[in-house]
Amino acid sequence: MIRPVARFARVLRRAGLPVGTDRVLDALRALSMCGIARRDDVYWAFASLFVARREHFEVFDQAFDAFWRARDVAGAATGASSGLPSATADESLLNRRVMEAVAEELGEGETAPPVVREQTELVLAPSSNEALRTRDFASMSVQEMAEVQRLMARLRLPIPPVRTRRREANVHGGSVDTRATFRRAVRGTRELILLQHCRPRMRHAPLVVLCDISGSMQRYTRMFLHFLHAITNDRDRVQVFLFGTRLTNVTRQLRHRDVDAALAAVTRAVADWSGGTRIRASLAEFNLRWSRRVLGQNAAVLLITDGLDRDEPDTLGEEAERLGKSCRRLIWLNPLLRFPEFEARAAGIRAILPHVDHFLPAHNVESLTSVAGVLSSGVVARERHHTRSSIRWK
Repeated sequence: MIRPVARFARVLRRAGLPVGTDRVLDALRALSMCGIARRDDVYWAFASLFVARREHFEVFDQAFDAFWRARDVAGAATGASSGLPSATADESLLNRRVMEAVAEELGEGETAPPVVREQTELVLAPSSNEALRTRDFASMSVQEMAEVQRLMARLRLPIPPVRTRRREANVHGGSVDTRATFRRAVRGTRELILLQHCRPRMRHAPLVVLCDISGSMQRYTRMFLHFLHAITNDRDRVQVFLFGTRLTNVTRQLRHRDVDAALAAVTRAVADWSGGTRIRASLAEFNLRWSRRVLGQNAAVLLITDGLDRDEPDTLGEEAERLGKSCRRLIWLNPLLRFPEFEARAAGIRAILPHVDHFLPAHNVESLTSVAGVLSSGVVARERHHTRSSIRWK
């Protein structure tokens, strides 16, 4: 069983689980004690060694079923058996990245089951940028995710500049700058005073992003981080906050030009990945500690969350209202809007929705590109009841 266990560990590693050589050696020792007669014994022995975090169980379950089913199919074709009962999970529920990892590993010396090979060939087929722009992040293969990440690196948000209270010199006319005119008159010796003109200084408005990284958002978190890295390095005056059970400012970490180094720094800075969701507490902390620092000069706010809050929703509406009144525009990006039958049933969604200016989906490249159109428009949708007209309330 040494070779099958080592290959199964490589499948997990390709699927994204951090599996080292020490875990493989421990798994071989565990099999020598529990045996391979019962599938449950093998499953829990491997799970106790290969699964380090709760959110890894879904990938482990799918990889375990797919890998050992594939070996059973190959064993039946060659007259050998792996010694483990075949799995009964439905192939349609398998994660595409797991299927790709299994097919890649078993393609070296064994025959993958027909369903896995067929799906993998479909995944690895070349896809146009137009198809990738409309594909859901959660259903992408490894190659497609890499291509989308390259697309996001070129994504730009054309935020129009806004007029500030400060003024700058303008040689082409405009308002008369009285102070500059008198300063020039004092320095000169001419009898004729030349009028100096000025105009309001234009500057890009600040952009503040509040992104949910809880367990319910884990399928989209990494792609959102690539999106946030692109817009943070594209312009100045961008502030990024991540929240799950607590609020963390990761703007400095995302300023790194290399996306891998930036995401590694973000991972080290954030301690509540894929945990619970406390939207009310996070918004309250932001309103108390950060709003006056970063929401000045007509700032726009992107709120990226599914709205599924574990806190009591009593004061969530108050915090969302305060946030909406503190910024020029509050845009809510919700991955749940990818479903046509979406209904605002959750208490957290009901509490936040009346106070946002725009309620948009965020599940593929096309939906994130639409944010640019909203930010570039000069319309500030302060009549918030129009935002909710297309959402069904129960």
